Amino acid sequence: MADKSTNVLVLFYSRDGAVEALAQGIAEGAREAGAEVRLRRVPDIVPPAVMAHVPGWEERSKKMIAAYGAATLDDVAWADAVLFGTPTRFGNVSAELKAFVDSLGGLWFQGKLNGKIAGVFVSTGGPHGGNESTITSFYIPLAHLGFIIVPNGYTHPRIMEGHGTPYGSSMVAGPSNQPPTPADLEVARHQGKRTAEVAAVTKSLRA
Repeated sequence: MADKSTNVLVLFYSRDGAVEALAQGIAEGAREAGAEVRLRRVPDIVPPAVMAHVPGWEERSKKMIAAYGAATLDDVAWADAVLFGTPTRFGNVSAELKAFVDSLGGLWFQGKLNGKIAGVFVSTGGPHGGNESTITSFYIPLAHLGFIIVPNGYTHPRIMEGHGTPYGSSMVAGPSNQPPTPADLEVARHQGKRTAEVAAVTKSLRA
């Protein structure tokens, strides 16, 4: 069980709301474990003229930033654990989230990321759209930055049934952008709780 001195940052990029919904589930699980939680949305990196080509993109972006706030380096420095959420982009992490991760060099140089807990969760457009490859490839920069990566493993019955992955929570939104299923959210809450509990243990050992 974590406590209010354990800080969990749920840091995500979502364009259409699927990853946002998973992030909410992750946050619920971390709070259930007793952690203090911040949800933050990574800003878009394209100009409004580009966003205008996708109906509702800019409006949803502004709504999420208003609801959660834009992610900052201070949020990452505050956190004992960071859970990174992204849609898949051709089998890999979104450019928006990767751009934010690339901005963490200053914290890395100061050693402020060493020993923080990290996990990853994703949404993809199809059942073979890269959910596992996105998560596992994202482990590489997290390892370089000094995070301790905590996967889901097969630690929940829903994962054994094929919901999510042993690497991290995931869902298939499909071409109609379907929301996560109850089972998807169950795994997301489990990941949030599990990550918060591990962060509490590692923080107590450092203390």
